[in-house]
Amino acid sequence: MGRRGLVVSALSSVVVLLVIFAIFWLAPGGPTFRAFFFNPHDMWQAFVGDPQKGLLSVGRGLVTNIWMFLLSEVLVLIFGLFIATVRLSQSPVLFPFRALATVYVDVMRGVPIVLVMYMIGFGLPELNLGFLSNQSPAVYGCATLTLSYSAYVAEVYRAGVLSVPHGQLLAARSLGLTHTATMRRVILPQAVRNVIPPLLNDFISMQKDTALVSLLGAVEATRAAQIYGDTVFNFSGFTVAAILFLLLTIPMTRFTDHLIARDRNRRLATT
Repeated sequence: MGRRGLVVSALSSVVVLLVIFAIFWLAPGGPTFRAFFFNPHDMWQAFVGDPQKGLLSVGRGLVTNIWMFLLSEVLVLIFGLFIATVRLSQSPVLFPFRALATVYVDVMRGVPIVLVMYMIGFGLPELNLGFLSNQSPAVYGCATLTLSYSAYVAEVYRAGVLSVPHGQLLAARSLGLTHTATMRRVILPQAVRNVIPPLLNDFISMQKDTALVSLLGAVEATRAAQIYGDTVFNFSGFTVAAILFLLLTIPMTRFTDHLIARDRNRRLATT
């Protein structure tokens, strides 16, 4: 981008910012909107909370979102790989399991995650299955995220494996490697490199979907913001929650873009 391009980009950015400023500041209802969503006092109060007034901290609630995301991410990576491995298997003995894995992927990708959250969060306790029916809403939220996103991640894994040229498989088998050794030493290392960007995109989405656990009554960032809004009749807490989620997801988004650009440059350099 030359100097003229930089000047044009800067001017266009200023114009866009001025338009946004005009909408939120000069609109007839601007003062009411700002007081309702961007009140500095209420934003800070929502962030730190006040237990004596029944106001829970949005900042502390975000900790629940973070540990749910981290735990679910690990479980999704493992369970998704297992499902993908089953779907990629070619043994006739495993045909029933391949069929079940296919049905599982179709169902979990077809049913909205909100409905899965309700069925697990409210359904499992009603089954009276002892340990499984006596967990916290956050645990049921992690189970929902794991089951739902494993279906998407399994397809990402499978697409990554299928993207490796078939000649690599034939070459490995001609060297005497077993199917397991071929997958572990030849196919998977190449597939993992291809699937990292789409995996990160799925995890960015999953980070936001941790907020859905509030439907089960768990207190995380958005639930704490809702309690604050219902108590003081001000929604600045939701703005705080949105900002905190942005602080988590934007670095992951930029890192994903960096990996995609690096992979594109690598591919172009080898052509």
